[in-house]
Amino acid sequence: MKIAMALENFSRHGGGVESYAVELARTLIRANWEVHFFGHSWDGEPEGAIFHQIRKLHRFCPPSWKLMDFALCHRRMVRTQHFDILLGFGNTLVMNVYQSHGGVHFLSNMRKIAGIRNPLLRLMKLLALFTSPKYHARAWIESAPFRSAHRPVLVAISDMVRNDIESYFRVPDDEVLLVYNGTDPTRFAAASLENAEELRRTLGFDSEVLFLFMAYDMRKKGIHYLIEAAAQLRDRAAPKSFGVVVVGRPPYPGLKRLVRKLNLSDMVVFTGPTREPETYFRACDVFVLPTFYDACSLVVFEALAAGKPVITTIFNGAAGAISDGIEGMVLRDPKDVTALSRAMGRFLDKEFVVSASEAARHKGQFYTVENNHRKMIAIFDTLLQKA
Repeated sequence: MKIAMALENFSRHGGGVESYAVELARTLIRANWEVHFFGHSWDGEPEGAIFHQIRKLHRFCPPSWKLMDFALCHRRMVRTQHFDILLGFGNTLVMNVYQSHGGVHFLSNMRKIAGIRNPLLRLMKLLALFTSPKYHARAWIESAPFRSAHRPVLVAISDMVRNDIESYFRVPDDEVLLVYNGTDPTRFAAASLENAEELRRTLGFDSEVLFLFMAYDMRKKGIHYLIEAAAQLRDRAAPKSFGVVVVGRPPYPGLKRLVRKLNLSDMVVFTGPTREPETYFRACDVFVLPTFYDACSLVVFEALAAGKPVITTIFNGAAGAISDGIEGMVLRDPKDVTALSRAMGRFLDKEFVVSASEAARHKGQFYTVENNHRKMIAIFDTLLQKA
């Protein structure tokens, strides 16, 4: 069987969809599938994949041209040979299976803009969005599966995304399949305790409850609100009772100013990016992601697999895996700093941390990459049987 996937860059160390595609390809190759990658670059993993390079326009070309050129080149290239499965991720025009990892583009943008507090800036961002050729190019490409006379199999990676697809694109309730994201629980459960303890010491913490924030798009994931919630909690908690570890891009100037303004420099540590997230999960106690939109944050399942309770919002598809007050806390409003501060305060109770951690580890066993791949292959097999 031959399957083709398309992304700009294929890398196990890339973002959510990039690493997902590489791991799915690895499983398919083991099952004797012929896997083809179409994209600008590939880091060589997994061995056995066949890479087809799509030309990359000059860096000074408008972003909308780059999006359209990628989609059109992909369509032309895949038509030169037969593929049993064309798996689309929202950046191509032709596919027979569509699995959206970014959710609905319009809703993602609206919820991100909702996180801007300044009304004037929020209005400016809104106007800039709808006058942006890049936005309209991406929206046109994203809607390709729903314009097609022969609609592909639709796969949502969370209940939230399924509901968003059904409502936004007016798809009947029974036409969107649900296959949750997953991770490798053994990787996160087996992280070295010695390395974790050394990391805590290096970061400057001892017995404090450590809250971990891990993301690249820190604004969209609610970092400002987390910092303000930490300040509220600091004002009513015992001294040296908690700390916040931020993993991802280096802090931008406005974020550093906020930390200094709130006198949190000794409680908030920015580490930069990492390729060993399992060590950070082992070193910290609670994972916090007050996001404004995540289709289904894989890092939440990594936290659960590591036995770490999660604080997130209803706008994270992965929140569907969390029973509020059991494996963590699910907030209704990402902008509600007081609610976030109170949720964090619950975990200053060490007994609650222990019980929530046990529940998180148990829940994490159900959201595995193995289950995800098994269900996706079953979808491919069903489609092939109907062909």
